[in-house]
Amino acid sequence: MNVKRVISGLVLFPLVVVLLVFGNKYVVDIAISIISIMSLHEFYKAFRTGNKANPIDWIGYLAAGMISIIHVVPANWVLKTIGLLLPFSILLLFLHVIITNLKIDVKDIAITFFGICYIVIFLMFISIIHENLENGRFLIWYLFFTAWGTDIFAYFTGKAIGKHHFTEISPNKTLEGCVGGIFGAILLTTLYTVACNNIFNVHFNYIIMAMLSFILSLISQLGDLAASSIKRYTGIKDFSNLIPGHGGMLDRIDSIIFIAPFAYFLFMML
Repeated sequence: MNVKRVISGLVLFPLVVVLLVFGNKYVVDIAISIISIMSLHEFYKAFRTGNKANPIDWIGYLAAGMISIIHVVPANWVLKTIGLLLPFSILLLFLHVIITNLKIDVKDIAITFFGICYIVIFLMFISIIHENLENGRFLIWYLFFTAWGTDIFAYFTGKAIGKHHFTEISPNKTLEGCVGGIFGAILLTTLYTVACNNIFNVHFNYIIMAMLSFILSLISQLGDLAASSIKRYTGIKDFSNLIPGHGGMLDRIDSIIFIAPFAYFLFMML
């Protein structure tokens, strides 16, 4: 495995731990908002680099900034605020089209709005899980351990026994790697469940959490392929070179972005 990738991971992991363990809801919201803005910047830049569209950055950044105040509003208004954000974004986008006298076309506002839905709305659920769900500060780690476990075990399994490639979107991925990633995610989250139940006395059901990890691992891999399809479409290798060995912020969190909203609704069903 790339040495830079390992070193970057060792540096980033304690930062995530400090943020989610010691940060209050406002600190977490601000951090997620900043990450969202950085990811949006990379996303919009990719479409400009590939000459595919000319997104309206400031509207996307404004939407991302809303994450920083999501817990300023009453708890029962959080999901309603997200619902309001979508039509309000569309309103601003078409207002921008009218003001600029059609210098921005429908494709530009479609990519802008897609970025808001794909990055901003999805990332909001990290803040919501962390603060709004019972045991949210424990549940949030299932997202990260599932994504990391899937990524690490898929890589090593694919390298060791991977033979059956299944998509041109990401030619290095194999069926064996995907299966290995699922087992790795279940293993890592099961160990985490053991720790939660025995150290923090939260009583998570092992079978249910393993099933949840299985589902989220599949979604995680779809999220990775979704980001790869965007990079292939825009003709770039990485969204940026921000994180050595990992690429950009969006390269690092593409799986977690996809997991977050599904995890929230799965947790709500528990």
